[in-house]
Amino acid sequence: MSRRTAVLLMAISAVLCWPGTSAGARTEPGPARDVVLIGVPGLRWADITQDRSPQLLRLVGRSATGGLSARTIGRFTCPADGWVTISAGARAATGPLCRRPPRLDPSGQGVVVADLPGIRQYNTGLGFPTRLGLLGDAVHRAGRCVTAVGPGAALAAADGAGRVDHYAATVASAERGLWTRCPVTIAALDDLATVRGSRRADVVRGIDTAVGSILARISAGTTVLVAGVGDDRRYARLRVALAAGEGTAGRYLGSASTRRPDLVILPDVTATVLAAIGVPAPDGLVGTPWRPGAEAPGPIATIRHLTGQAAAPEVLRPVGRDFYHWFMIGQLTVYAAAAVALWRRGRSLLLVKPVALAAAAFPVSVFLVNLLPWPQSRHPAEAVLGGIAAFDLLVVGIALCGPWRRHPLGPGSVVAAVSALVLAADQLTGCTLQFNSFMGYSPIGGFRYYGMGNIGFAVLTTSTLLAVCGLAHRLRAKGRPRAALASVVTISLGVAALDGWAGWGSDLGGMIAFIPGLAVTVLLVSGRRVSRVKLGLLGAATTAVVLGVAFLDHLRPPDQRSHLGRFFGDLLAGQGMPVVSRKTTAMLHSFTNPDLTSVAVAALLFLVVVLARPRRAGGSLLRQAFERAPLLRAGLAGALVTVLLGTVVNDSGVSILALGLTVTVPVTVAVCAHVLRSEVAAAGTRPALAGPPLRSARSAGPS
Repeated sequence: MSRRTAVLLMAISAVLCWPGTSAGARTEPGPARDVVLIGVPGLRWADITQDRSPQLLRLVGRSATGGLSARTIGRFTCPADGWVTISAGARAATGPLCRRPPRLDPSGQGVVVADLPGIRQYNTGLGFPTRLGLLGDAVHRAGRCVTAVGPGAALAAADGAGRVDHYAATVASAERGLWTRCPVTIAALDDLATVRGSRRADVVRGIDTAVGSILARISAGTTVLVAGVGDDRRYARLRVALAAGEGTAGRYLGSASTRRPDLVILPDVTATVLAAIGVPAPDGLVGTPWRPGAEAPGPIATIRHLTGQAAAPEVLRPVGRDFYHWFMIGQLTVYAAAAVALWRRGRSLLLVKPVALAAAAFPVSVFLVNLLPWPQSRHPAEAVLGGIAAFDLLVVGIALCGPWRRHPLGPGSVVAAVSALVLAADQLTGCTLQFNSFMGYSPIGGFRYYGMGNIGFAVLTTSTLLAVCGLAHRLRAKGRPRAALASVVTISLGVAALDGWAGWGSDLGGMIAFIPGLAVTVLLVSGRRVSRVKLGLLGAATTAVVLGVAFLDHLRPPDQRSHLGRFFGDLLAGQGMPVVSRKTTAMLHSFTNPDLTSVAVAALLFLVVVLARPRRAGGSLLRQAFERAPLLRAGLAGALVTVLLGTVVNDSGVSILALGLTVTVPVTVAVCAHVLRSEVAAAGTRPALAGPPLRSARSAGPS
């Protein structure tokens, strides 16, 4: 590939990665209204019933409703963590404060949160230098005030100096005029977070009574927000989110943060409060305002739907607890059996290709199983595992039953193509297959709610490179080398756009890994030599492209920036290193996962020791596979570059390496098994283990 072509490739990638206006763009604040936020840590949709909570049920009837992901920094969100996250408009934690109320010093009609400096220092030490007090500061800059009722509410309402304008310790002790004194009022009903057993129903009734008391005291036209701002009993799950105001009745509640019509996140609460009183979003605010979306059924049916939405990840949790352990055992078994069969070259060689293809098809089968309603099954574990096995057999059947089965690259290319097409279609249709998936992302995990997940990225990119090389091989065999190269570039860049564009995959970081891998594949398909210098230049050019896109994104208004633009802002403010350090630490920590690390190590060892190592009876299987299918080298090299770079630059680390190799290495094994079986068939007998060399692949004739 010429220098001009390389420059063109980088330019096209920059255009494809541009995070233009998308579903993620935020809306401008509407007309200013007073707003009351009622925070109830631990509140679930199943708690809202006619006998337990009639006030909340009536409020549901005039509200937009959704599920709330209360995830902050840890796996469990205590009430204090939830309240300081609302204060910062970004994920935050309180450390030891989870176990005790905050220290509040009286100050006029309000209080000062004495613990705020310690909380700020704790978050900085975690690598999360969030702006505690962002909500209070934004309200004060607009010349407004904030009222807090309850210690948790004081954490949310305090400005950067810890000051709360007006304060009451409980709802019962708050005088009637306090509820209309400021445009922003925050009430904390934290009793549910620590309750256990049969007392839950009584506590919910008490909270419902308090909600009724608040609703009776606020002014007409006030926007009312209810949010389950934390977890109970150290058990993370989706919580209640509802907003009552103009045009909200009978709607589901979503946000641009999740790009889902019935799901919001905790930092969205901050953005929603500020939008309600007409205050623009300040720098550092991660959330976006809640917005009414699709039409919802009646209150009872809505609650039933949202309760089911919360149940799906809870079903996934126990089923998935040992998922990766059994995945590791299965992968190691496949590699061990394949090594023995390839070494012995007996009748068991017949099974190597279908078994390897089944291993390569396993990731896409895990995504495809979400086409089935397995969470509603009476036996979800059996349903999901049986569904995965059925889809795996279906993909392998397609790979082995078409005319492509006679070519070494054919079956593996089909498995790769199916994997890439499924994930591409999922991006274009709302990411229903990755959402609540063993290899995707969960709303209670809180890492991603839309777009391309890290494991999805590994499967999509490696599958794409292997599939396009299979297609290019067919085109070259028909005497169309230019069409072969054009197909590799066009399809791969299309996948890059699908993965990186803010409107679809929103995985701009993945471009740092995928573009060099794609370039390596293009170089090899075009017949050019790959060198360390070229790889270094490609890496530098890719980094420059991503930083350039980040800079352009940073030039947009603060409420329209993506995460990349915000990161560039952190770099300019000298706060980028904590983010980089945190992600690097997470990447290194990922290698402490014994299951995924074992899968990655086993795949690499199999590739080097079994496939690439020369045999006593001839050259290495990998070299002979390259002779029969030269473009396998291009796909394999590009896939390895992609997953290795993706492992280093991504906080998911070893998961990208393990799952990328789960597709790449078994497909390569299938090609090598096909070539070896052809040699054995051409020889007419089983060759001795250390006998004379088999004749070369070139003289073996067509398979």
